[in-house]
Amino acid sequence: MTDFRDQDLAGARFERANLQGATFDHVSLSDAHLRSVDFTGARIRGASFHRSRLRGVELVDVEISGELRNVVVNGVDIAPLVEAELDRRMPERATMRPKDADGFRTAWATLERLWAGTVERARTFPEEALHQGVDDEWSFIQTLRHLNFAGAAWVGRMILGNASPWHPLDLPWDEAPGWDGIPWDREARPALDEVLAVRRERQAMVREVMESLTDERLASQVTRDEPGWPQMEDFPFAECLSIVLNEEWEHRLYAERDLTALESAP
Repeated sequence: MTDFRDQDLAGARFERANLQGATFDHVSLSDAHLRSVDFTGARIRGASFHRSRLRGVELVDVEISGELRNVVVNGVDIAPLVEAELDRRMPERATMRPKDADGFRTAWATLERLWAGTVERARTFPEEALHQGVDDEWSFIQTLRHLNFAGAAWVGRMILGNASPWHPLDLPWDEAPGWDGIPWDREARPALDEVLAVRRERQAMVREVMESLTDERLASQVTRDEPGWPQMEDFPFAECLSIVLNEEWEHRLYAERDLTALESAP
């Protein structure tokens, strides 16, 4: 098996090549041309398809989970249709797109309520199951660790100005580039209560910001140029909070999905 690592293969041509079972990790296929390519059984995660064009494709038994904007299928932009259907299925979802301070407070209160039910459900599982990932996704405990990281990044650092708000159990996303001074121990196996203790602190931090939030502050911008991540200049204050809302909403759905899968597993 040939191993291509840290090589520049830009402009390379693969014709009638067999790449079945190959692994592509942190690989750039920007502006690549793929013709008569078989993706049967392919598993793609953390990918960017911005400005991609697919012609003459067959999408059969395909599952897509991600952000959809301007996704045109057979001449129809399906993104608004998907959004409307998701809002219909989950009425609380519409509250995750607030426009003013009161809306943000309502959204956060909704998330805390929903997550309380999810955590209560998780406590009915053996602790070992909460360390078990489903379909190569994070385990329940890893999901909580990632949300702790997200809250620290976008509220603790960006909004409150703590240059290093991290806890040793915080977990960045898998495709993150990695940064000096930011913890990233994917293999740690802390107890649920240990992670929930950090979780309560982070939730309280966000709640305090929401409680004192004004429309004027919501319309402001924040800058963090200290080493680390996020490192942003004149970044919208509201966008920081919206990122947290989105992370909390989506990852709870993933967690509920995976708990259901664990329930039905032999």
